[in-house]
Amino acid sequence: MNFQLVSCRPQVGSQKSKVESQKLKGLSQKLFIKTGAERTELYKNYLKGKNIAVVANQTSVIKNNKKSFTHLVDSLLALNIKVTKVFSPEHGFRGKADAGAHVEDGIDAKTGLPILSLHGKSKKPTETQLKNIDVVVFDIQDVGVRFYTYISTLHYVMEACAELGIEVILLDRPNPNGHYIDGPVLEPEHSSFVGKHPVPVVYGMTIGEYGQLINGEKWLKNGIQCKLTVIPLKNYKHTSKYSLPIKPSPNLPNDKSINLYPSLGFFEGTTINAGRGTNTQFQVYGAPFFKKTTFSYTPKANEGAKYPKHQNKLCYGVDLRNYKHINRLDLSFLIDAYKRTPKDQKFFGKTFTIHAGTEKLQQQLEQGVSEKEIRKSWQKDLDSFKKIRKKYLIYE
Repeated sequence: MNFQLVSCRPQVGSQKSKVESQKLKGLSQKLFIKTGAERTELYKNYLKGKNIAVVANQTSVIKNNKKSFTHLVDSLLALNIKVTKVFSPEHGFRGKADAGAHVEDGIDAKTGLPILSLHGKSKKPTETQLKNIDVVVFDIQDVGVRFYTYISTLHYVMEACAELGIEVILLDRPNPNGHYIDGPVLEPEHSSFVGKHPVPVVYGMTIGEYGQLINGEKWLKNGIQCKLTVIPLKNYKHTSKYSLPIKPSPNLPNDKSINLYPSLGFFEGTTINAGRGTNTQFQVYGAPFFKKTTFSYTPKANEGAKYPKHQNKLCYGVDLRNYKHINRLDLSFLIDAYKRTPKDQKFFGKTFTIHAGTEKLQQQLEQGVSEKEIRKSWQKDLDSFKKIRKKYLIYE
């Protein structure tokens, strides 16, 4: 079904007409954005007759209507495309495993296809696993944050395929944090699965654009390049508002958590609880050792957080559920939590530098450097990254 936006010409100077025009503009973006997976006409014929492996999770769906979706794997099989196996990232094929948890291989109950974990014994597909595969189709919803590990999975999939001469078809998806670029740029000595590349915390690219960045900058092992084809989004801009129809991982349950995640994600490397073990993940933060406040919560084991920080302990802290929609990385939460933490309590953990991508941020916080000065220290690297980024953009 094709949608057609019909508008009436407003009277000159009509404030009401201007408001209506803005509403229509926003509505048209919401109606018309199509994911790469939904543009089956661009890739289905190319895949027919080939042996296909799919890299997917619970977000790899094609929208039927507002409440109904078909999983990409089911869609491909219905098109008589020969899918032989599925690779799954962190959190597993159904997206229910804890952050960082070891995920085992398995069998998909519906299709009988083997599910091979890329967050278990290996994070990179092996030569044996890719034997007789002609094309790997990659379709995972990213959230545009460096320490969100799906882009590391993309790196290893591209690297394995490049080494074996296998093509990767990447079905692009909108970046809900694509409207800005911010944060410290990762320093090479701090590269890990939690952040592999010299990019800021928030890089303002779709996963398709990011794949082109990995390839073009020769970040794969030994500078090799993958044969990569991106199936682009339709009617998408980096400023487009996009509400994810399915939560991308257990602890990002809604738009608010996704918007706050780049800023609150730093707490993963501290002793502060950022809502894991509640239903308001990455929308609150607190600790038992904060001074008593009007807001409190008690983290308990739940789906995606079997052992949350300060489990079963009353935490005092800050509720951000009604906080404004942010367009930059907000350091005020981190600075506030650091100041609330008593001197005899440990604040920084082993992974803080891995999440920040630099030792400087911890040093700046310990020295009491202002948020303005911390942000200023990022600017030179951010300007350099923006020039590199520009070469690989598909959308405005």
